[in-house]
Amino acid sequence: MGFLDHCADVCNFSHGHSHDSKKLKKNQQLQRVEIKVKMDCEGCQKKVKKSVEGMKGVTEVEVDPKRSKLTVVGYVDSNKVLNRVRHRTGKAAELWPYVPYDVVEHPYAPGAYDKKAPPGYVRNVAANPEVAPLARAGSFEVKYTTAFSDENPNACVLM
Repeated sequence: MGFLDHCADVCNFSHGHSHDSKKLKKNQQLQRVEIKVKMDCEGCQKKVKKSVEGMKGVTEVEVDPKRSKLTVVGYVDSNKVLNRVRHRTGKAAELWPYVPYDVVEHPYAPGAYDKKAPPGYVRNVAANPEVAPLARAGSFEVKYTTAFSDENPNACVLM
């Protein structure tokens, strides 16, 4: 905080809403909230988009109906955005549960693979403690699966 900022705060004669928004932006960080909401038609898309557009701190709203995904960027709390979408639209909504399949070590494990996931995505198994051990490879598995891979130049050396 520089000298001019300090002087501006001391000499601030406006008792308006702008000072509160500065506090809001200082307290919360800019973040991206992704929510899964089923949208069947253009009316649903508009309803979902309008439900969060007027929310305090929101800077950008993006709707992807093919993936049933709502993306909100701004100085907001993810739980507040989720609750607002549920309340205003009356639809079932959840935080985006998917991650790219190359992030998960065993993307086709029983808890990670989801038929309803968009192409290239699987469920985020790190968030679910019951499924996480199934989708994580141990050092024993990694040792034997990489022993015979194409990337290993010493895989099957015959002498």
